[in-house]
Amino acid sequence: MHRFLLLGSLWLLAAPPAWSIFQRPTGSPAPPSLQYLLEPLHTTVHTQRGATATLPCVLRALPRNYRVKWSKVEPANYRESIIIITNGLYHKNYGPLSPRVRLRHSHRYDASLTITDVALEDEGRYRCQLVNGLEDESISLTLHLEGVVFPYQPSNGRYKFNYHEAKRACEQQDSRLATYQQLYKAWTEGLDWCNAGWILDGSVHYPIINSREPCGGRLLLPGIRTYGARDKQKDRFDAFCFTSALLGSQVHFIRGHLNFKEAGQACRNHGAAIAKVGQLYSAWKFSQLDRCDGGWLADGSVRYPITTPRERCGGLPDPGVRSFGFPSKELRTYGTYCFVGK
Repeated sequence: MHRFLLLGSLWLLAAPPAWSIFQRPTGSPAPPSLQYLLEPLHTTVHTQRGATATLPCVLRALPRNYRVKWSKVEPANYRESIIIITNGLYHKNYGPLSPRVRLRHSHRYDASLTITDVALEDEGRYRCQLVNGLEDESISLTLHLEGVVFPYQPSNGRYKFNYHEAKRACEQQDSRLATYQQLYKAWTEGLDWCNAGWILDGSVHYPIINSREPCGGRLLLPGIRTYGARDKQKDRFDAFCFTSALLGSQVHFIRGHLNFKEAGQACRNHGAAIAKVGQLYSAWKFSQLDRCDGGWLADGSVRYPITTPRERCGGLPDPGVRSFGFPSKELRTYGTYCFVGK
């Protein structure tokens, strides 16, 4: 449960009190005890993009005529998508995860789910449900990718995306629309951004560390400011994208005075592709890429990553990916950032 504070015309969403996560409200029924499924020791599985991850689900006994159903809770619509169903002897895969999932089945009581080549969209909450007539029971687990959230807007300025355009723009930059949990975590780590942007569930927010007049006023407390759910077709905002490190990938810089077309060719000459915005953020966050040199990226923007702030590299006190915006693609002023995948 979250606490909402109405301040001016905006809602501030604060973190839940620590006790509410662990204490059950007085008078509410206790959750049913598990008869057949073992309670997992750890309900969060940490992994990386491109890796193989296993979500544990183990039975303590095998009831008659049972089935185990794995599903994923989709934050965009709050529905559960079935992934796989098994009766212990046979199984059937469903949905877009189908080619990358299998049952570990290391012994007859093991119904754990293995996901290969983990992708950004795999992060989230999963449910292992034992279907056994009136004695159905389930456990929930979370697959977590360590990542970075970044605000994104197109070359023609801010507040140009409807929801579907924002979703597509993030995907084009090797990322996806962030969830609220991802945006909240980014805010706790210092993300401070005045422009409102779409997130995956169709709501619109912006994170503020330093309260100031253009961003809701000085009297508002720091926090995630929200406009709530908006019209996905008509309303227009920026986007908050989430990306993660990809195993075996690398971003490197090629120095030169290149226009945009020459930048792309320079990367190809080195067996690489011109980097996308999400790939540069990932290299900055997880590989500590630190350069003072502006370089072209695939969307036509020019940016540079700073992990150790210094006066001659923009002068800003905090680490981050700096931007020169979207200069003319004919300009021969910058180098380029190139991406090599696994």
